[in-house]
Amino acid sequence: MLEKGLRILQAFRSGDQCLRLTDVAERTGMPKSTVHRLTQILVEQQLLTLSEQGYELGIALFELSSLVPVKQRLRVAALPFLQDLFMATHETVHLGIREGFDVVYVEKIYGHSDLGLPSRVGGRLPLNCTGIGKALLAFSSEEVRADFLARPLRRITRKSVTDPVRLARELAEARATGLAFEREEATLGRECVAAPVIVHGEIMAAMSISVPISAYRMPQLAAAVKTSALGLARHLRVAGAAVESPDEFRVAGHLLSDRDADPDHRRHD
Repeated sequence: MLEKGLRILQAFRSGDQCLRLTDVAERTGMPKSTVHRLTQILVEQQLLTLSEQGYELGIALFELSSLVPVKQRLRVAALPFLQDLFMATHETVHLGIREGFDVVYVEKIYGHSDLGLPSRVGGRLPLNCTGIGKALLAFSSEEVRADFLARPLRRITRKSVTDPVRLARELAEARATGLAFEREEATLGRECVAAPVIVHGEIMAAMSISVPISAYRMPQLAAAVKTSALGLARHLRVAGAAVESPDEFRVAGHLLSDRDADPDHRRHD
């Protein structure tokens, strides 16, 4: 069914504003009944819109296409910082952004002890089960946090935080310290520390290090990831890069000062 749905979307050509059901059927070679059934699904998912004239490409396609260069620009800017972080620690490092109630991984450099981690580039995990997710959530708007905490919290392991009161406390601590922690909540035997990348006063991404829980190096790793995240924010400011918010598809007109980039200063304002 996926292949047939893609064939319908690919039936649109340059200059096509609208296609009738018969046009789509002719171009795809599929029966009208099949086209009608699949276009209904595509309309429900906002991949197509239906008007009096026929079918048009939907807003969801625009949103998906808008995300691709954003992630790529962010990845390119962040990669030197991720590589330096990996070289300093030899542990798995991640870069992620928030999409809805999930963290989506934009980049990952595999460490020497990466066995069993569920993260992968392009994959997504619940915000409450990962260090990156908690960092993203902690520095999102109060409305986003309230909406998330009002929902049933998903579980990956038996140690995943599913109590909204406890999670709210952890998020408050993350906002105060600029660091978010995850302990065996995504993978048993692993822990993680993450720091936000704040641009123009908004949380754009987060970086993390994941290690075996027996490593006992968390204070040093926390300092390293925080320094790397702050360095990325400063780099974006100095470079004058336009980084789009994954939440609202806004382009930052200017980037924040060194002082605003450091979450530690936010608690003293």
